[in-house]
Amino acid sequence: MRAARRGSALYAVGGHFPGDLAFYVDEDNQVMRYLIAAAVLFTMVLLGWPAAAEPPSCAGVGGTLEAGQMCHIRTTGATYTLNITFPADYPDPQPLTDYVTQNRDGFLSVAQTTGPRDQPYQLEATSEQHFAGQPPHNTRSVVLKFFQDVGGSHTSTWYKAFNYNLGTKQPITFDNLFVPNTSPLEAIFPLVKADLERQNALGAAILPSSGRDPSHYQNFAITDDQLIFYFAPGEMLPALAGPCQAQVPRNAIPPLAV
Repeated sequence: MRAARRGSALYAVGGHFPGDLAFYVDEDNQVMRYLIAAAVLFTMVLLGWPAAAEPPSCAGVGGTLEAGQMCHIRTTGATYTLNITFPADYPDPQPLTDYVTQNRDGFLSVAQTTGPRDQPYQLEATSEQHFAGQPPHNTRSVVLKFFQDVGGSHTSTWYKAFNYNLGTKQPITFDNLFVPNTSPLEAIFPLVKADLERQNALGAAILPSSGRDPSHYQNFAITDDQLIFYFAPGEMLPALAGPCQAQVPRNAIPPLAV
């Protein structure tokens, strides 16, 4: 993998890091994923929490604990602002804090090493939470919404969801969300399509190839009566439509395995 520089932002070409070790920039009218610099990854590997260590604290990631057990990371510089808020008491904290710190460090690696511009570089992340079920068979969902501006022709907005089964003490993904031997997208896609088209004034159609692609349904939240799916600009609807979400009644789809 080699790194190159175009315009005002560092970007990576010719390879990728695993998983979600990335942050997003829109350039040349297309949403692109900017990969975190190798030096940042190396530092995180050296300083990462051992498997047997205590869960990461809000202070440990540079945040301040505020009302409602919300962790607020606030950093400003001469050329940038960064504000990230997420729940400090999420029961599976490591993946959540890893994702937050990876995107924070990736943003800062660009904002602190590139020249000034008319507007400050910006990274904002807010969160929403959802709960379902009754103990001990209950679930908790956290959805982060990121907004980033590091130059290029457009800003970037995206979601990252985390779901946890408090009964089994296991994370919930789309792959293990439904009972086995079901075809959930056959039921989900028409409902998502109808809800998004109802919200969208552009009249754009959603292609079945996109609507039945599981990769577009990785960011979701669970409530007692709904699944809520979150889509980045351009993921289901044209980028001009912005970020969007669709609500799917649970009684209209195959049963969940939670």
